[in-house]
Amino acid sequence: MIGHRIDSRQIFRDGREVTILHGQETYRLRLTAQNKLILTK
Repeated sequence: MIGHRIDSRQIFRDGREVTILHGQETYRLRLTAQNKLILTK
């Protein structure tokens, strides 16, 4: 079963990095030059 889907182009429309707030934590989701995703805390 697949949950809600979001196209990555919507997330990265204004750049190559977004900040995600999850509870009390902040994460960075980055799009690399090789078109890979990296999630860091």
